[in-house]
Amino acid sequence: MKTESNNSSHSKIIWIPIGIFAFFIAGFFSLVGGRAIIFSKLTEAEPVSQESQIELKNQLKELYSQRYETLQPLPYNLANTGLNIFAESAILIDISNGNIIYEKNADEIIPPASMTKLFTLYIVDQEVAEGRLSYNQIIPVPEEAFACNAPPHSSLMFLGEGQIVTLEELILGLSISSGNDAAYALAYTISGSMENFIKKMNQVALDLGLTHTKFVESSGYSELNQTTAREMAEFCRIYISEHPESLAKFHSVPEFTYPKPENMAPGDTYGPQDFSNGFPRHITMGITQKNTNPMLGYPGCDGLKTGYIDESGYNLSLTAERDGVRYLSVTMKGPGKNPREGQEGRVHDGTELMNFAFSTFTDYHFNSKALNTMIKVYNSKQTAINLVPAFDLKTITIPKIENISIAENLAKIKTVVEVPDFLWGTVTKGQVYGQAKIFFENYLLDTIPLVADRSTEEENFLVRFADNIIY
Repeated sequence: MKTESNNSSHSKIIWIPIGIFAFFIAGFFSLVGGRAIIFSKLTEAEPVSQESQIELKNQLKELYSQRYETLQPLPYNLANTGLNIFAESAILIDISNGNIIYEKNADEIIPPASMTKLFTLYIVDQEVAEGRLSYNQIIPVPEEAFACNAPPHSSLMFLGEGQIVTLEELILGLSISSGNDAAYALAYTISGSMENFIKKMNQVALDLGLTHTKFVESSGYSELNQTTAREMAEFCRIYISEHPESLAKFHSVPEFTYPKPENMAPGDTYGPQDFSNGFPRHITMGITQKNTNPMLGYPGCDGLKTGYIDESGYNLSLTAERDGVRYLSVTMKGPGKNPREGQEGRVHDGTELMNFAFSTFTDYHFNSKALNTMIKVYNSKQTAINLVPAFDLKTITIPKIENISIAENLAKIKTVVEVPDFLWGTVTKGQVYGQAKIFFENYLLDTIPLVADRSTEEENFLVRFADNIIY
């Protein structure tokens, strides 16, 4: 009996480990099966939190700052343009993406002259957008803005004491007639003094990262105002982007008459001017002035602003749009011994640049979000991530092939996405794991890195072992 009892006890000792092992094996294969089912059914990664998305966006903006800058070179090499630009400094950009198509001494520091008024207009538009001013609001004309008090050879809209003038009329006088008196009136209206308004202008330049742009007054009369063609183009792109309505409302208006009868100060008579005592204190008859921009007749041109003082030569910020494609050029230190020659130079350079842009390029609208790609991650606590573009490419400036339509040109664009079939273990948010190449026929236009939208942690040994069996 004793022997039988010992044998029975020994059998139990043997079967207990075997049972545990069988249970483990069953559980492990259940784990393998479960992981296999999970991966087979994966169609999308779990969404990440908004906070994590913002963190990634900021991380990418820092890592790829060159692609977030307002202006940047074309991502492909361009053959010699053969352009003959008279101006000493010039730049030509695609407004949609900030690609620089042409530049010549674009970082030379030059007084902007009356292109300074674009910063004044930008600040006024901001005030209107934020509800502190309205276009039909009557603006008191301060003594500092009277035309009779303006420096010699000033461009003027001819403001006078006691006149009744709206904000919209002041803007028209600024943008069309290039009125220095209008610039002073707006500066005092917004800030109470020229000194305070200049602080605001310089703060705008600082906030926009325009390190070579500085002002001492708002009209552009002073040679101490300074900028570069590149920074003026950067600013104009922002201005047009934020206030596109200003192009039709102000910059492309062909002429402006001021004052009208309703603008007259009480007691003034609307009629011929009396110059018997020199420059009249009150102008009593409307003066019609043409828009100073000589390119307004060019197809698609709807802005922006001229500028001239002796120290700057003949400047022009110019923009034109056709079929939804908009280009912008800035030319500075244009030649000319007189206004007629200066305007001829502006027309030559503006036409040369815009003809080149519209005949050579077009825009391809690109959906960067279409590059988002789910990737399975084995050996990880998260089974999938998304690879996303490192920067948002909305449009691509593409060279045209002659003698075929725009649609046929655009049809030659193709995108090749290169990503791994899967990833293993630890993944780091923002790290590059793939790329998208954009081709025009066989010519590489651009390459976009694809980065992980989240980080992952490695799983425990059993899960890693199971995933190795699955794969």
